Amino acid sequence: MSDSPADFSPPRLVIFDCDGTLVDSQHHIVAAMHAAFGAHSLALPPADAVRRTVGLPLAVAIQRLLPVGMEPAPVIEAYKAAAVAQRSHPDHEEPLFPDLVETLDRLEAAGHLLGIATGKARRGLNYTLASHGLTGRFVTLQTSDVVAAGKPAPDMALQAMAEAGTVPASTIVVGDTTYDIEMARNAGVAAIGVSWGYHDEAMLLGAGASRIISSFRQLPDLVDELLGGAVCA
Repeated sequence: MSDSPADFSPPRLVIFDCDGTLVDSQHHIVAAMHAAFGAHSLALPPADAVRRTVGLPLAVAIQRLLPVGMEPAPVIEAYKAAAVAQRSHPDHEEPLFPDLVETLDRLEAAGHLLGIATGKARRGLNYTLASHGLTGRFVTLQTSDVVAAGKPAPDMALQAMAEAGTVPASTIVVGDTTYDIEMARNAGVAAIGVSWGYHDEAMLLGAGASRIISSFRQLPDLVDELLGGAVCA
């Protein structure tokens, strides 16, 4: 077999969002946001409004929910404190969505690398992965506190590809919000939407998702289909 650069095929990388894609954390996110707003005697944002911001960097999400012109920094710190307090409770749980672990096993068995790009801070992501025994399953972890710009900017996807040694043609993003899909599109990467998260299927398709899955069981075959012709550009 020739070892020429023309014959090189890059690794294949599947980048997952976290909240709303891997784990069902909406109750805790809404509760922490309400605690943060309540700590400053602010009107509590509707739960639906909070859910619509999931996936954005925390500062951006809170700024969108605050009254125009209000300084977000105190509310950001109150949210972080509330989130840390939640995780200290013995009954705290962010359940995985069904069939995730089996799907990760299938993707790895097929030779795919796995990554995460999330609006969570690294501390929160590390906690989530450790609580589900997933530490070490992902070759690249991108969080909103380690990039210049969070979703929908391409930074996390671009940094994940650089760390994993992949290219856009051999990479797929899997997420539940338009911010995930737009991040992928801005990075030149295909995206798969999931039907169980924070934004509906019409929004995901409108943002540019190639397909929508209703179960993780569908993902490995769809990844193979979409990356079937992936070659080094």
